[in-house]
Amino acid sequence: MAAFHSRSNSFPSQSHPAMDVVEDHLCRLKSSESASTSTTSICANMVSLRDLHEGLNNLIQMPSVQQALSQGEGENWVNELLEESLRLVDLCGFSRDVVCLTKESIQDLESSIRRNGGEKATGNDINAYVASRKKINKMVNKCIKNLKSSNQSSTPLPAIGTMLKETEALDFSVLKSVLILLSGEKEGPKQRSWSLLSKFAQTKRVHSEAEQETAAENLCSLNIHKSRKGMDNITLKQLKSAELSIQELEEGLEALFRSLVKTRVSLLNVLSH
Repeated sequence: MAAFHSRSNSFPSQSHPAMDVVEDHLCRLKSSESASTSTTSICANMVSLRDLHEGLNNLIQMPSVQQALSQGEGENWVNELLEESLRLVDLCGFSRDVVCLTKESIQDLESSIRRNGGEKATGNDINAYVASRKKINKMVNKCIKNLKSSNQSSTPLPAIGTMLKETEALDFSVLKSVLILLSGEKEGPKQRSWSLLSKFAQTKRVHSEAEQETAAENLCSLNIHKSRKGMDNITLKQLKSAELSIQELEEGLEALFRSLVKTRVSLLNVLSH
């Protein structure tokens, strides 16, 4: 995470329970956001981000904070925060759209299997799925390539400003994790994940909840580069497991999107006062 300027004295120095709540959320997220990149962990981090944004919005409504935001360099750094917040809203919207397309591709594969009167995917079903996923993969990889982390503020920030910058960095990190999960990539050299279609060829049955999650994440992987032998062993049960994980991501992104918009509106209201 990028380093930010030290908190200035322009923000009231006295402790406030609302500030303590935000600090606690920040500390927990900083310690957990890089611990795991599983679907469950990413969704948990999105819930934590929602709670963090709620705490920040409560802070922004405080008279003492309103005063700090409207004095001195306040307008300059609020504008900087607004610029970053717009970028995050766009990134979250894009991530949400990609998750929706991913879910549709899984549902299309399910429908094809049912129309064929069976419980397993055929070669044609797989080909259609792969074509759809490769198209989505191109979109995701292009976005990941162009991602840039939040810039350091050019002006000293009061406490609430630093909290907002730290929150933006966490928003960015979690959203990037979502895209990496969907792309089937791992953050590190030579750690490209296998596709679900490949791993299912080697797994007769998904036994535990952890294995089901792994299978679901692999289905979201867009990389089809292993042997196609055995790919028709993909079952409706496995697809449903993947669909449920995607649904969880979709709901988490929708809630985070609303939180990002709400925080942006709160900052815009500060400038309008």
